Amino acid sequence: MKAILLAGGIGSRLRPITDTIPKCLVSVHGQPLLDIWLQKLSGYKIGPFLINTHYLPKKVERYVQQSPYKDVVTLVHEPQLLGTAGTVWANREWIGSEPFMLVHADNYCLCDFGCFVKSHQKKPPGIVMTMMTFETSTPETCGILGISEDGIVQAMHEKVEDPPGNIANAAVYIVNPEIFDFAIFKLTPPTDFSAEVIPELLGKIKAWQNSGIHEDIGTPESYRRAQEL
Repeated sequence: MKAILLAGGIGSRLRPITDTIPKCLVSVHGQPLLDIWLQKLSGYKIGPFLINTHYLPKKVERYVQQSPYKDVVTLVHEPQLLGTAGTVWANREWIGSEPFMLVHADNYCLCDFGCFVKSHQKKPPGIVMTMMTFETSTPETCGILGISEDGIVQAMHEKVEDPPGNIANAAVYIVNPEIFDFAIFKLTPPTDFSAEVIPELLGKIKAWQNSGIHEDIGTPESYRRAQEL
């Protein structure tokens, strides 16, 4: 299974750490986030990978060139960020006709990715995407989900003041390429996957709970939490 690792973000909330380091190369326990993703996913026979770059791209390129994964990574530079959905749309030919994994590579995530893949393979008819979920202690900062008893995502409340629960979108997905047949992609291609694409897919998304570790490395506080795990 191919995987797109979204790695072009600036990480402005994580400054001053990201003044000189792209967010995807910030280290947890001495290992860059991007290296953790490539190592873990490769261990589950997931790959090859497409990685988009934007902020401090030369540092990401240098890391990939010196890594053991250089032969299975395609780097795509975006002079202007296309957005999470825009990157997917722009690289649909690379994706091809098989399900692919879409990952926000600035998250720290440890789980059984093989089980995640098998869950998607066993999805019921009509499902076009499997979304990884996790329990969050800060639901007001996340996309909180409304999930039916049979495990289908029916609603998402993005960063609201009084969220109705604590089960959140982990921003790790397995996606069927048939999403490109939906109306959202037919006219002006969308830019944001969470804000524009997911609302169009509600009722067609299966939830899969990550019972391991998931931490959004978005702020100095969350970065400290990841280091303490």
